Amino acid sequence: MFSSVNPVTQKVLMNYDSMSSDQIVLAIETADNVFRRWKKIPLEERVEMIKSIGKALRDKTEEYAILLTKEMGKLKAEAEGEILKCAWLCDYYAENAQNFLAPEVIDTEYSKSYVAYQPLGVILGIMPWNYPFWQSFRFAVPALLAGNTVLLKPAPNVPQSGIALEYIFSEAFERKGVFQTILAEVEDIPSIINHPMVSGVSLTGSNKAGSAVASQAGTAIKKCLLELGGSDPFIVLEDADLDKAVDMGFASRMINCGQTCISAKRFILHEKIADRFINGLKRKIDSLTQGDPADPQTSISVMARKDLAEALQIQVDNSVTMGANILHNGGHLDKKSNYFHPMILGNVKKGMPAYEEELFGPVFTVFMVKSEKEAIDIANDSIYGLGASVWSEDQVAAESIALELEVGAVAINDMVKSDPRLPFGGVNQSGFGRELALEGMREFVNIKSVVLK
Repeated sequence: MFSSVNPVTQKVLMNYDSMSSDQIVLAIETADNVFRRWKKIPLEERVEMIKSIGKALRDKTEEYAILLTKEMGKLKAEAEGEILKCAWLCDYYAENAQNFLAPEVIDTEYSKSYVAYQPLGVILGIMPWNYPFWQSFRFAVPALLAGNTVLLKPAPNVPQSGIALEYIFSEAFERKGVFQTILAEVEDIPSIINHPMVSGVSLTGSNKAGSAVASQAGTAIKKCLLELGGSDPFIVLEDADLDKAVDMGFASRMINCGQTCISAKRFILHEKIADRFINGLKRKIDSLTQGDPADPQTSISVMARKDLAEALQIQVDNSVTMGANILHNGGHLDKKSNYFHPMILGNVKKGMPAYEEELFGPVFTVFMVKSEKEAIDIANDSIYGLGASVWSEDQVAAESIALELEVGAVAINDMVKSDPRLPFGGVNQSGFGRELALEGMREFVNIKSVVLK
């Protein structure tokens, strides 16, 4: 059962039956059959279709934003931003697909040698609930332009978004089967991945889900891409522009009510500026207005599900029991609701959940350091490796630190954010493979070498 529940009112918006095994197999077979024709459609035509999707998103931004706000609890302004970012992604790939997929001539002793980029076939996308549109678009658009067909499995709590996505793509393509949303249960995933007509799988989600999918894909010897969790460090050195650092650090941690893999989570502060930075965070927390995410005056919304708020509170409580200090109180105060008021934890040590695990919600953890080396050591002392932010007026020092950090992306004097023009992904337990940019378009293609004697 896929249930769409309003996180604010906790009222059921819509229930959908999960697809049967026969329905799932039919969707796979349809996608494979359509692939044989879709890959032969000139790239120029596929480009025009993606352009039309970008226009449709702009025309219906408010409609889709309201859907995200009702189903996932996202602030309406943030929901609108998500839809427009998807439109930008469509524009970007429509503009660059020809170059990204063009055969690459290689100078060798052969009379002719080149690399061709050809589609693989049916690609499964297992996508999360925190950015139902953006995560799906950044997976699907480059895969579709490359000539693949797509099966989208949305998270169980955002089925309406998944169904809306199938409608958006099907309307633009004027054919069914190129993009299909499948309401499949977790236990159905192994058989989908193992199906001979499925050529690859992309997952954005938890480490537990990523480990399971990678294992299943490995057993079936299928192409796999994982974008998993993160516990991004936000390093603020002594010479940083503190006002900007506080503003951006707060924004990074609080966007989407803290439910973002690349949000700043571990604030590593030089001891000489730490108190001022923490006080700046406290003032910003106290200025928040909690309420209905559809209300423009609301500046912090609910978490997407009550169990998420409860799990986050357990992580905080266990960390405090082990010696962490509450520097600014908050938490899951109303146990009947999904609200989680932001809080700040200090004295966070190894072994605590707040040190070892991803805190997927509005909790700031702060660390005070005496040197750049200590900051780097703490930043790298994590199983994750998604993104990091470094703040310093010394560009040379900041870039030097950036290259020492074991992550997939570093922002200097800015917050980490995904950008269609730059490859996105992590290392270590944050996953493997890259989405977006040239690298993202070439994830699900056959990179074929061709030589002529």
